[in-house]
Amino acid sequence: MSAIDDMIAANERYAAEYAPGRPQPVLAIVACMDARIDPFRALGLHYGFAHIIRNAGGRVAEALRSLAISQAVLGTREVAIIHHTECGMMAPADEIRRLMSAGLGREVDPSLPLLAFNDLDDSVREDLEVYRNSPLVRHDIPVRGFVYDVQTRRLREVTA
Repeated sequence: MSAIDDMIAANERYAAEYAPGRPQPVLAIVACMDARIDPFRALGLHYGFAHIIRNAGGRVAEALRSLAISQAVLGTREVAIIHHTECGMMAPADEIRRLMSAGLGREVDPSLPLLAFNDLDDSVREDLEVYRNSPLVRHDIPVRGFVYDVQTRRLREVTA
């Protein structure tokens, strides 16, 4: 059985137990797509409470459209930006580009912004600044940045 077949079977079990309700999200979270992080368990979230926007590195620049929709259309009122230790995006961009090219079997466009970084706290501060400078998102709500330690599973707030 493939991983996708396993996913479909799990969905069938989930659908049999599901009690639908209208989600009323309060919080939007931008986090890395790293599979070691389960935002629901790690952050104590329950269904419908948060929009979780995930991408490589948890970068805000890639999440702005989703954040804007989350806030303006769906009503979220707070934002948490969460990067994490041992992140694969914490490497030189040319190294990530080389790995991508090798994995794809073709050269990756050198103009593709990879949003790699070398310092966790600085990357969170950069993303807070990207958020603050964006005309797409709300500026009248709390926006805070964190680093999640994959070993201890604890959050640490990063101050601007």
